[in-house]
Amino acid sequence: MVYLYKKIVGGKPYYYLRASERKGKKVLSKDIAYLGSTIEEVRKSLDKKEFKDKIRKAYKTIKGFLESNHWLEKAKELRLKKDDFLGEKLTEIEACKLHYNNHFKKLDNITKKEILKNFVIEFAFNTASIEGNTINLEQARNLLADGLTPENKTLREIYDLQNSEKVFFELIDLKEEITHEFIIGVHDSLLENIDPRKGYRTVDIRVIKSNFDATPAPYVKTDMDLLIKWYEEHKTKLHPLTLATIFHHKFEKIHPFMDGNGRTGRMILSYILLKNDYPALIIRKKTKSLYLNALRKADKSNLTKSSIGDYSEIVQFNAEEMIDTYWNIFL
Repeated sequence: MVYLYKKIVGGKPYYYLRASERKGKKVLSKDIAYLGSTIEEVRKSLDKKEFKDKIRKAYKTIKGFLESNHWLEKAKELRLKKDDFLGEKLTEIEACKLHYNNHFKKLDNITKKEILKNFVIEFAFNTASIEGNTINLEQARNLLADGLTPENKTLREIYDLQNSEKVFFELIDLKEEITHEFIIGVHDSLLENIDPRKGYRTVDIRVIKSNFDATPAPYVKTDMDLLIKWYEEHKTKLHPLTLATIFHHKFEKIHPFMDGNGRTGRMILSYILLKNDYPALIIRKKTKSLYLNALRKADKSNLTKSSIGDYSEIVQFNAEEMIDTYWNIFL
């Protein structure tokens, strides 16, 4: 396997083309060539004929490395204000934002549509899978890209993915404020043809496998008032990813609907990011246990508080999810 390796010496980066191979239980690595100390020097070095054959199989990985590091260097030039929630992840999040606004959004419409379609398929599959939907990624791609209905799956599971796709594309360019009407509207659209119960719940529910009690039914509207008030007070004080993450946790703790709280919460999380010119976020099925554990760590917080001690883990988790999924899809 051939890949790019970055070494920091005295605060300065040095890039190498490195090869590794497995021999028995050991993985042996060897630097093939020094490529330079800037991304531009690396690009020029890799354009040389002597390297083209060596990197062909690893082209996508190397391209991702170059692009992400190029925008990371751009983000470092911004002199970002320290963020206690995001810490060192802040620069990487801003690199995603820079690429999203200064590269992705300037692509031709057909290419943008194709990339967004791929994103939405991944988004719909993962958010549904977290809730127990059994449609796999290949089936989700066939359904949403080609209209091929998977065999032996329920209509509920099929509508689940189709509704997520529809709602995402309805929200992507929207700039509406977060209100009761907006939240209920998102939920109603996500649960179309799945659950006829609309609006905030009026009966108590028990959240299975949780270590918190959802808001009692008579107080749901009151707690949602507090959540929206918290959002309004913090929307210019917190980084958009932190804002969206904490809103998501508080929303899930209230559990204002009879069904679809997780899907609605993750959709609104991404909407808050999009509204602030950040890329949307996929929380992946494979990281479900880490996601739920991070949410649980914040459960001791109440609806009016947002301390670093309570929320650092879930904010850091979401930052990792954005960084990993963004460069895999938007490059």
